[in-house]
Amino acid sequence: MHRHILTTPDGSSYPILTGAGLLDICGTELAAVMKPCRAVIVSDEHVAPLYMAQVKKSLADAGFSVSEFVVPAGEESKSVATLGSVLEAFCEAHLTRTDIAVALGGGVIGDLTGFAAGCYLRGIRFVQLPTTLLAAVDASVGGKTAVNLEHGKNLAGLFHQPSAVICDINTLKTLSEHEIQDGSAEAVKHGILDDPALFEIYESGVPTEKFEEIIVRSVIYKSRIVTEDPNEKGVRKMLNLGHTPAHAIERLSDFGISHGHAVAIGTAMMTRAAVKRGILKNDAAARILNTLKRTGLPTVCPFGVSEMARIAALDKKAAASEITVILPETIGRCRMEKLPISALEALFTDGMEGQA
Repeated sequence: MHRHILTTPDGSSYPILTGAGLLDICGTELAAVMKPCRAVIVSDEHVAPLYMAQVKKSLADAGFSVSEFVVPAGEESKSVATLGSVLEAFCEAHLTRTDIAVALGGGVIGDLTGFAAGCYLRGIRFVQLPTTLLAAVDASVGGKTAVNLEHGKNLAGLFHQPSAVICDINTLKTLSEHEIQDGSAEAVKHGILDDPALFEIYESGVPTEKFEEIIVRSVIYKSRIVTEDPNEKGVRKMLNLGHTPAHAIERLSDFGISHGHAVAIGTAMMTRAAVKRGILKNDAAARILNTLKRTGLPTVCPFGVSEMARIAALDKKAAASEITVILPETIGRCRMEKLPISALEALFTDGMEGQA
């Protein structure tokens, strides 16, 4: 088991545990960092049948009083309506400010549960038990929580750091190839941003044999960024590589294109745009695009630049008339550039030029 401690600027900290078989001991691990209390486990209809009983037993054996609340699986549950139902479940379980919510699932469950915990009684503690590679390498760490609105993805949310993250890599065995690819897109992104060795696992290695290393490397990098910039006012924006086009792609596909696949397309677009603008060399761009393809990820955007720019202009990352985009300079280093919203269409045009 690998144990990493994330410390935020306000002096608070929480453990991030990665290893095999951790769901069986999650109660013991949580009891080591908090007094056993009431806990509501929030999960979805796909994950709950696989792991709910295991987690409930572990928590109960450690002295927690446990109840559960299960929501439909999928992006549709990241809604204001489902958020309300989770909050009502907390009420029915008589949670107080000394109790906890437990997110058992992927990024949707983590976002939803964390947001509900941050709102309920003006904030209670919550714990992340990620069960997907995407959640393990990215969404479960850093305290970003949100739900979607009709006008766009993640437009209602708050920063609410978890009290612990426990990632049992055994849960990855039940994932589909598509779900593994989703998580791989974010891990490759981390490699492009700051970790050439992580990138090379995907470029020429066998990632399925190195999931624990992939998760740990991603967690260490993201923890460093979150520690420096917990509320995304500066360097944390780097983690949005590929995300400005990705959120537009998700929305235009009515979420038929999953987050990781959309991030891969967005990363490919920013890679091509960086070459066109003289920021990235052709050989590095070829390595990025080939690695995304090797990982089974898409690199071609199926939508037009005008509709992409229109949706991206509504993105939560936009500030007044400007938006910050991330462009790769080489594998292991990227740059932030502020662009006027009016320049998005030209950026996306550059990003789609020569795609195949």
